[in-house]
Amino acid sequence: MRSPGRLRPRSLRTRLVLIATVLATAAVLVCQATGLTLMRSWLVGQVDDRLTDFRPPSPVYRDISGGTAPAHRPPAHEILPSDFRVYFYDAEGRLLPESLGDGRSEPRLRRTVTAGDPVDGRPATVPAEDGGGSWRVVADSGPDGMRAVVALPLDSVEEATSRLLWFSLGIGVATAAGVTLLGGAAVRLGLRPLTRVEHTARSITGGELEQNVTDTSPDTEVGRLGIAFNTMLDQLRAALHRKDRTERRLRRFMADAGHELRTPLTSLQGFAELLLHDPQMSASRRREAHELIAQNADRMSRLVDSLFLLAKLGDAPTTEHGPVDLLSLAADGIAATAVRHPERRVTLAPLGARGAGDPGELDVVEGSGDPHQLAQVLSNLLDNACTHTPTGTRIEVRVGSLRVGPLTGGADRPGRTSANPPLPSGDPAHVIEVADDGPGLSPQDAAQVFDRFYRAQPAAGTPRDGVLAGGSGLGLAIASTIAEAHGGRLELDTGPGEGCVFRLLLPGGPAPGRPGAGRCQAACRGDAPRG
Repeated sequence: MRSPGRLRPRSLRTRLVLIATVLATAAVLVCQATGLTLMRSWLVGQVDDRLTDFRPPSPVYRDISGGTAPAHRPPAHEILPSDFRVYFYDAEGRLLPESLGDGRSEPRLRRTVTAGDPVDGRPATVPAEDGGGSWRVVADSGPDGMRAVVALPLDSVEEATSRLLWFSLGIGVATAAGVTLLGGAAVRLGLRPLTRVEHTARSITGGELEQNVTDTSPDTEVGRLGIAFNTMLDQLRAALHRKDRTERRLRRFMADAGHELRTPLTSLQGFAELLLHDPQMSASRRREAHELIAQNADRMSRLVDSLFLLAKLGDAPTTEHGPVDLLSLAADGIAATAVRHPERRVTLAPLGARGAGDPGELDVVEGSGDPHQLAQVLSNLLDNACTHTPTGTRIEVRVGSLRVGPLTGGADRPGRTSANPPLPSGDPAHVIEVADDGPGLSPQDAAQVFDRFYRAQPAAGTPRDGVLAGGSGLGLAIASTIAEAHGGRLELDTGPGEGCVFRLLLPGGPAPGRPGAGRCQAACRGDAPRG
């Protein structure tokens, strides 16, 4: 036995056609029933008018009460028009056997009536004696307490009503059939845009992800559905593209990390095996092997630390913010660079300075962030400049404040690249720039300089024993991640032969200068020895 749920139409088209058919058929049947009721009421009213207009003549009462037929019967069309029947009751309320009119059928009248039954002048409907129809009767008072009941058969009314009923049923059936056929075609035509959406969804499910819904009129429900569907598809495609890019970057990252770790591990394994299998090795060679093992272990340790830092910043990009003196931060970074690269000369200048000489007044710039992470960003930028430029290239650190605009901190433009989103235009920002007069980068290298494990080819005249030999290619990626974790942006302005300007922008208002800034300027102006 089928469950009731299986009998329900599941197709929207079938439901709409069924609903339209039921409503249209019900409307036709209600209209026909109303018309049938009104028609029957009107016909019965016509019969009642004829009954109430007819009165038996007074002599007829006397003749009927005497038990004889009327002595002077007028013509039939004057006394008893059409199929009228007249029955009489005596003063005691008994039905008399004498009646007027001829016919095979008679109304079923009560043999005895009381004084108030039937009511004079009020028509009523009674069945026929043979049960084959009904009559309309009305009572009328006569002389000497007699009563006359005038009756008319309702055969014509019932025949007309029956014909109209069958006609109404036929109209209802025809309406249902017509609505089913024409309504099905109309619903199919009206749902054609929705069908196209369905076909598009099936095509997308089959793998054709670049398709869109063509019905996008905002004036229709299906059009608005198409707009929402296309928006969802755009977001889905963007999410899939991001997922693909993330997977490709992850695979490349794992491959690069494995490659970078394999080099020091291979060296460690080789020198360890050499020490193990050559116990007669001289003391100098043994010391050299120990030094190389320590260097490769240190390199691998720094690489693992960098990977751990990137993973930490990616999982929890929040930082412990606090007040940071960016000018002192820059001075400390320059001092540390002088120790690591004594052959380099790095100067400190206010933001906006271009060229050597007196850098002008240096103002203390107070920002907000994690001082250790910001110091690491500056250290990475300075190491990058010292490693990728020829000896003797001028390197300058600039500190200041500005408002973000189309020239700085806004969207990328020709010659500028960044892995971070642009800052809102017009917002104040604190800036640390690391600029050099080196050979610069090509557009291809500049576009990938913030990628993990990416290392640009050295320019002519640049020593090859720097980052290409011992670096991991993670410094700028870490700096960019830290900048974004601070709500800022790390960007690069460069071009072939134009040098590089790495610019760290941190959100915040401009900080006014404080007493003592001149002393800091004097202390920082030449804290890195000349090469």
